[in-house]
Amino acid sequence: MVRLLLHAAALTTCTLLFGLPAIIASLVMPGGSSFRWFARPWARCIASTCRVRVRGAGLERIPRAGACIYMSNHQSHFDVVALLTLLPGSYAILAKRELFFIPVFGWALWLAGMIPIDRSRRDLAIRSIERAAAKVRSGRRLLVFAEGTRSGDGRLLPFKKGGFHLALQAAAPIIPISISGSREVLPKGSLRIQPGTIQVAVGERILTSGRGTGDLSELIAETRAAIEAGLVSENPAGGLSPLFWG
Repeated sequence: MVRLLLHAAALTTCTLLFGLPAIIASLVMPGGSSFRWFARPWARCIASTCRVRVRGAGLERIPRAGACIYMSNHQSHFDVVALLTLLPGSYAILAKRELFFIPVFGWALWLAGMIPIDRSRRDLAIRSIERAAAKVRSGRRLLVFAEGTRSGDGRLLPFKKGGFHLALQAAAPIIPISISGSREVLPKGSLRIQPGTIQVAVGERILTSGRGTGDLSELIAETRAAIEAGLVSENPAGGLSPLFWG
């Protein structure tokens, strides 16, 4: 119980410390370009306080310029923390609508240009995908959790089609990302954060240019195989270099 209260206090403090300035900066400079100034320190503050270490591999595979779609698996709320410490530059996140109602955190997401998606209504979900595709076509990078929700047991869930329709509409390459270990840090349905290591592996990019909706199933299968290949066991043998130590 004491650890739970300490972590709750740490999360609240880090969010207020970096979230409120992020809101102010986003009001002064709309569009989300200033969000990254606060997002990475926020994530590192949380990781360090909770004694969570983030390690990464394959960062050289991330394009230095141009739009792309980061397509990741989803095991835990700590996935966002891990990716914010790792992925370079500025990018938007396609996130479930409920997150935008969280005080301070949700407000910062909205002002930073993140894109809410409401899967309870198909028409609204399609509209969100179209908005996201327009952002990517304009040169913005985007993070999508391919499963749409967190996996309860760590195994990959079926991939939602929306992110892949988006990729095809924008003709942007997909960068597959495999996250391992975050479920051990904070499992779905739990509030208890455990110290541990989160492994993030970046795979080879998957091109979408020249493909159409008829290639959707093949694109999903190719991306799923790439993400699955990058997953590691709870105690990996090696090959991952430390990027950030909490």
